[in-house]
Amino acid sequence: MLDNIRIVLVGSKTPGNIGASARAMKNMGITDLYLVSPRNYPDPSAVWRASHATDILEQATICDSLEEALATCNLVIGTSARERYLASSIIDAKQAATKVYQQPDNSKIAIVFGREDKGLTNAELQQCHFHLYIPTSEYNSLNLAAAVQVVCYEIYQSYLDHTNTSARTNTRELASQEQIQMLLEHLEKTLIDLKFYKLKQANELMSRLKRLIMRSQLDNTETNILRGILASVDKLIEEKK
Repeated sequence: MLDNIRIVLVGSKTPGNIGASARAMKNMGITDLYLVSPRNYPDPSAVWRASHATDILEQATICDSLEEALATCNLVIGTSARERYLASSIIDAKQAATKVYQQPDNSKIAIVFGREDKGLTNAELQQCHFHLYIPTSEYNSLNLAAAVQVVCYEIYQSYLDHTNTSARTNTRELASQEQIQMLLEHLEKTLIDLKFYKLKQANELMSRLKRLIMRSQLDNTETNILRGILASVDKLIEEKK
């Protein structure tokens, strides 16, 4: 399962943090690093901070957008210090590790970390199934590499706990982020055609529906069923025009 996990760093400003994050990952057996629009990278300080994890930097995938980095993922957990705003979907690092090992063996899993100063935007957080909050004593957030270390540690501990257990039988094929995005776009179009809501309410309603769908972790069959229902509604709407 460790091979199915990718660490995604969004808009990292300090290359040294990227290197330190790579080292934190390798210490816990996670090697797949995605960088979304990193600033000042590549840079010698990233290599220096990575120490013996330069192979992770060399193999890292650089993307222009978070959508690109998550397109094939089935479970996305985004880190955030905004505990109150995301209360309905907040989990801690240990719970996140549990979620990882509840997934089917073929699932692609992303743990997303935001910018050092601003974290993830609301739009980026809406692409996540769950939101991971690390409670702190003094400051409301950790250094980027420290946060990566905490999360990777919990995932690795969960990996060790599962190493000697019997093989999992969870064979659900979860929908990818790309499939979920297509479902959401279809849902929004159908709701507009139904005149279900006023345009000024659109953003709030779709944000709530998106959080609901993301928390549900739909599989391929469920996603196809919902798309089929929407297609039938679309047909009825067209017939009544």
